[in-house]
Amino acid sequence: MKPPPVLYVEDDDNDVLLMRRAWAWVGVENPLQVVTNGREALAYLAGEGPYVNRFDHALPGLCTARPENAENIRIGRASMDPVAIGAAGSSRHHLSSSKLPLDISAAHALGIDAYVVNPGTYEEWVAMVDNLNAYWLKSREPRENRATCRETTERRPMTGELGE
Repeated sequence: MKPPPVLYVEDDDNDVLLMRRAWAWVGVENPLQVVTNGREALAYLAGEGPYVNRFDHALPGLCTARPENAENIRIGRASMDPVAIGAAGSSRHHLSSSKLPLDISAAHALGIDAYVVNPGTYEEWVAMVDNLNAYWLKSREPRENRATCRETTERRPMTGELGE
């Protein structure tokens, strides 16, 4: 059985590229499904429009979004199928450039599980994805003594267990 996808709500092509590269570098087994806004995320979660085929667009085990998209998702979730809410709502993360306590509190008021400030460097993207994979997707601690992306040019496979 393949792992559930992670729904990544992001409209910045650069952030999507960095996320995809870090995802591949870490070797996350869960597929990364990218949508560009809250409305598209709701359609995905509800299985509507181009996302009606649940074989191709399985319910995610984790949803990451910017705070402005999360409000749309929260409002739309009230009218969604309870099965979709349960599966898609198991873990929600916010990625934001803001470190302001007010923004963090507002995001938590929406019922998120984690608030993460957008990484500034590629190495920070890799570390963020590694932690997300270890704690939220695999429920285990990150690998110790692993080479960083600066220390090696060896590319890790896109699927499979994280090497020890």
